[in-house]
Formats: sequence, C-alpha cells, structure tokens
Amino acid sequence: MSVVGFDVGFMNCYVAVARAGGIETVANEYSDRSTPACVSFGPRNRSIGAAAKSQVVTNCKNTVQGFKRFHGRAFSDPYVQCLKNSLVYDIAQMPTGTTGIKVMYMEEEKVFSIEQVTAMLLTKLKETAENALKKPVADCVISVPCYYTDAERRSVVDAAQIAGLNCLRLMNETTAVALAYGIYKQDLPAPEEKARNVVFVDLGHSGYQTSVCAFNKGKLKVLATACDPELGGKDFDGVLVKHFCEEFSKKYKLDVKSKPRALVRLYQECEKLKKLMSANSSDLPLNIECFMNDIDVSGKLNRGHFEEMCADILARVEPPLQSLLELAKLKKEDIYAVEIVGGASRIPAVKERISKFFGKELSTTLNADEAVARGCALQCAILSPAFKVREFSITDIVPYPISLKWHSAAEEGVSDCEVFHKNHAAPFSKVLTFYRKEPFSLEAYYNSPNELPYPDPTIGQFMIQKVVPQASGESSKVKVKVRVNIHGIFSVSSASLVEVQKSDETEEPMETEQATAKDGEHKMQTDQDELPGQGDGQQETEEKVPRENEEMEEGKSEKKSDQPPQAKKPKVKTKVLELPIENSPQWQLADDMLNLFVENEGKMIMQDKLEKERNDAKNNVEEYVYDMRDKLHGMLEKFVSESVNALSLKLEDTENWLYEDGEDQPKQVYIDKLAELKKLGQPIQERYTEAEERPKAFEELGKQIQQYMKFVEAFKMKEEQYDHLDEADVSKVDKLASDAMIWMNSAMNQQSKQSLTVDPSVKVKDIQAKTRELFSACNPIVTKPKPKVELPKEDTPADQNGPVNGQEKARPEFPVFPPLFGLGLDSGLSWLVKL
Repeated sequence: MSVVGFDVGFMNCYVAVARAGGIETVANEYSDRSTPACVSFGPRNRSIGAAAKSQVVTNCKNTVQGFKRFHGRAFSDPYVQCLKNSLVYDIAQMPTGTTGIKVMYMEEEKVFSIEQVTAMLLTKLKETAENALKKPVADCVISVPCYYTDAERRSVVDAAQIAGLNCLRLMNETTAVALAYGIYKQDLPAPEEKARNVVFVDLGHSGYQTSVCAFNKGKLKVLATACDPELGGKDFDGVLVKHFCEEFSKKYKLDVKSKPRALVRLYQECEKLKKLMSANSSDLPLNIECFMNDIDVSGKLNRGHFEEMCADILARVEPPLQSLLELAKLKKEDIYAVEIVGGASRIPAVKERISKFFGKELSTTLNADEAVARGCALQCAILSPAFKVREFSITDIVPYPISLKWHSAAEEGVSDCEVFHKNHAAPFSKVLTFYRKEPFSLEAYYNSPNELPYPDPTIGQFMIQKVVPQASGESSKVKVKVRVNIHGIFSVSSASLVEVQKSDETEEPMETEQATAKDGEHKMQTDQDELPGQGDGQQETEEKVPRENEEMEEGKSEKKSDQPPQAKKPKVKTKVLELPIENSPQWQLADDMLNLFVENEGKMIMQDKLEKERNDAKNNVEEYVYDMRDKLHGMLEKFVSESVNALSLKLEDTENWLYEDGEDQPKQVYIDKLAELKKLGQPIQERYTEAEERPKAFEELGKQIQQYMKFVEAFKMKEEQYDHLDEADVSKVDKLASDAMIWMNSAMNQQSKQSLTVDPSVKVKDIQAKTRELFSACNPIVTKPKPKVELPKEDTPADQNGPVNGQEKARPEFPVFPPLFGLGLDSGLSWLVKL
C-alpha cells in the first residue's frame, strides 16, 4: 500500500513517501526534488513539470502556472477579473460559471477547468511517486493553504479524483509543518502537563500563513491560525519587475509590458536576483541578452535599496502575527519557539521582522521547502494500516465561523444559528433538532464575510426530504447531523425522523417553532461548551470508528432533548427513520461532469504515452544515423565493402529526411526507416564483432587441445595416476584432440586468406560448438576416478598404512586429473606441480 504526501505549491511541488527507513522526499526524472507546478499544451501532447517550465518563454500563451489561486472561484469573481490582465495565458468562463483556462491543444482551442489542470499536475506527481516506490500509488494526503474555503477544498478533492488518487486527507499546510516538527520530538511535555506552544510561519510564493500549536506527548492541537493570502514572494518579485521596467523604459526606451515573452524573462531574472540579494548585501547585476528588439539590457541593485522599495510589503508581516496571538489568547512570553518555513522566509528583512516581533531567535530546524510534503506523508502513514507509526493525535480548526439559516414558518422569516465558531476544533460533528411537518431546506454560509478571502460566503444548500407529520398531525422531530470532516469540508452528513409509534399519555405540545429553534440553539451551545474539550479523542475516534462515534453523539443529543426544563416527557415508543438529503454545495462539480473529466484525463495520458513512443522511435533513427556515420570512418572502416558508399548515402538521406518530411511522421514510419538502415549496417557490425571475438574462441579451443595432448603424453609415459585408464579410451582422446587440431589449423588458414570486408568463413559460434563437442567427448575419460585399493592386513603397527588399534586404515586414493575445460594450460601445469 502506497503512503505518499503531495505538497502542491503555487510555483513548485514536492513529493514525500514513507519507506522502511522513514520519510523521504523523492526526486523526479531530472533528479530534482522540486517539480514546477506548470503545465504546457502542445500540438500533439502535454508537458508537465520541468518539461513545461522550459516552455514558459517559448510557448507562453499555452503554458499555465499559478493556477492554484483559481480553485472554486467563479469567472465573475472580482479577484479573478483583477488577475486576468496580469496573466500571460487566457482564462475563460466554464459552462458552470467557474474559471477555466483557454489554450491551444492538439491544434484546437480548448478550455480546461481548474480541476482538470490540477489533476494533470497531480498525475505527474503520482508518476514520480510510483517511479520511486516501484508500485502503483492511490492513497495520498494533499496539502492546501489553511485559508482555503469549502468550495476551494472541494475543488482540490475533485482534482485528486480525476487524477485517480484517493485523497485520505486534505491537510492544512501549517498543520503538516507542525506534524513534521512535533512527531520526532522526544522532550514534549506529558499530556497532563502544560502544553508547549510553538508558532509556525509559512511565507511562500503567494501566501502568508501563520499558526500556533500546542504540543504534548503524542498530541498536537492547533490553537489558532492567521493569514494574509495576498502576501508572498511574488510581491517582492513584482516590486523588482516594476523597478526594472521603469529603468529600462528610461534607459533603453523599451515598453516591457507590451511583450509577454519579455515580461516572463524579466520575472525569471528578478526571481534569481531576489535570491542572490538574500545572500549578498553588495550591488548585484541583472543582465539579459537579446531582451527586446535584439537589445541587451543590464541593471544593478543592492539589498538596502530593495528593502526600501519593499517597505509597504514588509509592513504586512506583523499584523497576522498580532492577530494570531489575540485569537489564541496567548502572550509573546508563552511562545516556546518560532519555526519558519517557505521559500520567501529566507529574505533577511522578513526574518528580522518576525524575530523582532517575538523577541527571540527564529528556529529553522525544518527544511523550508520540503516540510509540508514530509508532514503530509507522515499523516498518510498514520492513516494507513501499512505502517506502524508512533501514536500522535492531530486536532485542526475551522478557519472561518459557519452558520446555518432556514425559513421559519412561525415568524414568516429566516432563522439562523452559528454551528461552528472560528477556530472550532475539527473534524467535528453536531446534531441539531428541528420540528417540521414537511421537507425543509438548510443553507450553510460563512457568517463573517469580512474575514473571508472570497467574495461569496455561501457554502451550499441542503434539502432534507421525505419529512412527514406524526400520525396525530403534529410536527415530527427531525435530527440533523452537521459535520466538518477530515478535509475541513462542511456537510449535512445525515438526517433522521423520530416517529412516535405509541403513547400512553398525551404529549405536551411544543410552544412554537421559534421556541423550538431557540431550544435547539441552547442545546447546540451546550454541545459546543462540552465537546471541544474532547476534540482530540473525538477526532481519533472519528477516524478509527466513525459509526460508533456518530451513535454516541446522537445518543447524547437525544438524552438532552428528552428532558426539557419544563417537565419530564411521558414514555413513548419511537422509531428512527433515515431521511434522504439533497446536497447542493456551491461550485461543486456534477457527477456526470466529474466522470467526463476522469475519462478525458485517461485519454490525454494515453495520447502523451503514444507521443512519447513516437518521439523515442524518431530519436532511435537519429541516434543510429549519427552513431553509424562515426563508426564507418572509425572502428568499422576496414570491415566495409564497396557498399560503404550506398550506406553513407542512405545515412545522409535519412538525416535530411528527418529534418524535412520526416519531422512529424507516425511511429511505424520511423520503425521501418530504422529497419532499412540496419539491413545495410548490421552485416558490417557483425563482421566487426566476429573479428573481435574469433581470436578468443580459437585460443580457448587451442588450450583445451593442448591439455588433452598433455594428458595423452602423460599416459604414454606410464604415469601412475593414469594407470587405471583403458588404452582404447586414451587413444580415442588422442584422435579427437588431433582431429580438433587439424580442424582448427584449417579454419585459421582459411580465415587468414579471407578479406575483412566479406563474411567470415568460420564463425565464433562454430568454434564454440567445436570446443563444447571436444569437452563432452574427452572429459569423462580424463576425469574417470581411480578404483579404491584395499591392502592385506599386516601385524606391524609401524606400517602407516596398516591397521591401527585393530582398525583398517585405507591407503589414500591417488588424485585424479581435474576437469580440464576452461582451466587453461598454465593453470593445468601449476596444478600438476602442486600435485
């Protein structure tokens, strides 16, 4: 089972996997652990990651990056319209009203949804993880900014589904960092002791997130978060770009913003300059060749001047930190450490301001770039049964207060109630009780639009269906369970109608529906007071045994509602009926649309694969042409016959064809073209190979013949070790060795007269066959063991070979001739000497 964490950033992505050795950040096919969050569309395929990044300048209109900010946003969103003019690529409205990206793909103009484009990037990250783990990847944990709203989170979950991933959890980036920080700490306070409060500051390319977490042994609780979604490294890049646009306008009379390609190049160079200034305080140059209209441009800047230009941006660093402490009700003295992560956190002025605010040195124990991915992988390992991980419970929070509103028949108006306040523990469930005679609708929304980095506070509509009155005609009790799940997404998870079946006494009627609503509010408030203290345990229970937890919560609510303050309700028999719920979340992809996107992604993956195979076939032809041309005038030169001109001409024609008509041909055409070339080139390469290997084969055969002749000579000299062999067998060995010698001499003489430009008269495989044949015929005779010799018993104990202590001691056997094949003449002689 795969255990993978994906950090999908604004500019770059990281993939972390869990292995037996721990958590590891894996590299992509370019041996880079950072994969650009970039997708490029071409006439035949897509390029994703590093391959797409290289096309940012050359194919800028069809290369998409920075699309993370469009998740769950309508095209009419003021934020989208504001960004529209600063984008190099085009955006368009989808049929559903959401934002889409317009590009040219497969020679056609297409509009892809943000979910589709993110799914393309996730497909690439999934491939990277699969290459590292050498097995399929399905389960994963994906990071999202902690300020993401419900619609944005749903959009990311849909993107994961399109990419064929099972997202076990959408994890807030600051929470992932906190987990990566805390799970390895051995010195955390015990659960009953005062918690250790640590602040995490994540300043990335396009978002500024802060959180404060309370750590105890085996436990992490997020106390509060504060963010500035509009502050990030891109703002510092923007200041540099604006400065150099003005400078180049005065110095070179160039309007940089009129040329998208030039603007993209300037952004790239300014980003490099920003990183250099973080390490150097002296004047640093910026040089771009052939920038616009074949003009080379240059400029310079130092850190001091840069910080002056960014004064208004740097002033935005402290307010979220102040807000964080206020929300968590903590003082600066209560903070144990301040951990910073994120690429832009390396800017000295940013570090200086954060350090000055808290009055302490900043901690940089985590990898600023990879901490989020590692935290996600750890969370995936905790959720997965495949790994045994140290017990560590995680309680996150609800970033914005969530309320429900409904139509109240009593007042002929709208009633509402806050169900989850800001920084409420999550995941969490609550049960609300309504009294209704007919189906009714609930609308969930964020009740503090000013805090929301999003124009529409609506979360969604939830229709409770099949509500009917009691048999007596009175309103039925409807229990509605609302939940913020593990992804941080709000939902009405279940609804049930409590049907009164029998009653011994007449039940007291409720006063009014409005009173019921108020009572419901009071009951919910009681839940809020009691349950947050149990947040950690509840979250763990929800993750492990959700059904049990739901029953427990419902039981609690029933107990409360059965005992109102006025009087005890009479005993009744009730029956609970589950009610269907029609969910209509804001900007949620319809199931049929989601299935269509999944199907389209599969088709595009297949198209990419076919195009890769086509390119590989083309590259094989090109490689063969260059390789063979070099060899024809090198090591193969003396093996080439008169047909060399034919082959050289064919290679030259093929090279020209590759850059003209053969530039864009089907895969089979390239395969056929390579086969034609090999038909001419293969015989030459075979002659070269034969000439290289033939001497070795003859040498092996010669050594074996020599060994067998030595053996025959030793037998004729009547050496004792061979006196057990039959003369006829030895004669057979002698004849076979002599015949092999004659054959070898004849083959060598014949081959020496042969020209190197023609096929050899004897091939290596024939010589090796002859060697094997000689070995199989002679070796059984040569290695035949000598029979054991038993000597008559003698009484003289002095005879070492006689009986010792009344037991017969056998005379040692003579060693036999060793197997000769492959031993070599020198080795055989040395063996005889040792003997």
